[in-house]
Amino acid sequence: MPRGNAGQTKVHFQGKDEDFIILVDDAQAVRDWVKDRTVPLAQVVSGFKIFITHKHGAQGVLDTASKATLENEFGTSNDEDCIIKILENGTVQETENSERQGPKNDSMGGRVAH
Repeated sequence: MPRGNAGQTKVHFQGKDEDFIILVDDAQAVRDWVKDRTVPLAQVVSGFKIFITHKHGAQGVLDTASKATLENEFGTSNDEDCIIKILENGTVQETENSERQGPKNDSMGGRVAH
């Protein structure tokens, strides 16, 4: 079985001072939610956590956004309201990690004579 090839889907929103990222289950769930708001947010987002990348776009280290940062950008520090604004105005990005190759047990465990 391949290892390390799980995909990741996120929504990137470029604000005036920071870049915001939220992780979502899949791109189709976001598109469905935009068309039909009766779909619960819990079925769209992977977690109610908002990340910032310190102006490094959609890449880079993801740090948790502070309440002050959310307040400055969105006018509210309520996570759910901010997530809705990011989903409405952000861009969906899907990435697929490449499969990890290489030796799985270099020492061959107990089969190598010592």
